[in-house]
Amino acid sequence: MLKTLKKPLIIFGKSLLFFVLFVLTYLLMAFTLPKITIDKEDISKEEMDIYILSNGVHTDIVVPVKNEIVDWTKWVKYENTVSKDTTPQFLAMGWGDKGFYLETPTWADLKASVAFKAAFGLSTTAIHATFYKEMKEGTQCKKIRISKEQYKKLVEYISSSFQIENDQSINIKTNANYGKYDAFYEANGSYSMVKTCNTWANNALKHSGQRCCFWTPFDKGIFEKYN
Repeated sequence: MLKTLKKPLIIFGKSLLFFVLFVLTYLLMAFTLPKITIDKEDISKEEMDIYILSNGVHTDIVVPVKNEIVDWTKWVKYENTVSKDTTPQFLAMGWGDKGFYLETPTWADLKASVAFKAAFGLSTTAIHATFYKEMKEGTQCKKIRISKEQYKKLVEYISSSFQIENDQSINIKTNANYGKYDAFYEANGSYSMVKTCNTWANNALKHSGQRCCFWTPFDKGIFEKYN
């Protein structure tokens, strides 16, 4: 009997050890790598404002709804929001796991299946876009001055995250509004523990030459660079 149980117990023990080591390694990376700062690139002009915005967990990149460089309403339409209000001047965009976005409005709604798929890159992703009439700086909202050339790079990064069909972004229509001013869109890429919503936002800053983390899965690492 003991010999019969020995092999499964050894396998279980090794699996448990591997899992514990994996979790500890991930937590160590999540604590240390955000401390490594990628400095802002040198620019000759600070020509416009963008913002980073957090809800305490998730980081959005906030941009002007339209300017001479890009009109975001070609992809993120006012008509896809509940309000259909065309007066907001700012647009916040974030990328993340579609299951988390649409099936987990609060942590109490989190399902084990959704968490597992998100952690290991097994589900699809979405972009959450929210219109704002004004931005107020604070601990969870920081303004960043950038050049127009840097903004073009940011536009390139964000727009590449949208799934495009017939030159249009794909609006997710079913149960896909948190409030009156937001909408969801199909996105490219896979969410995982290595590439989270905050990793995406951090990479947006990195791509456009802004101060950011070497890598971070959490919003705290990003906002520490702008305190």
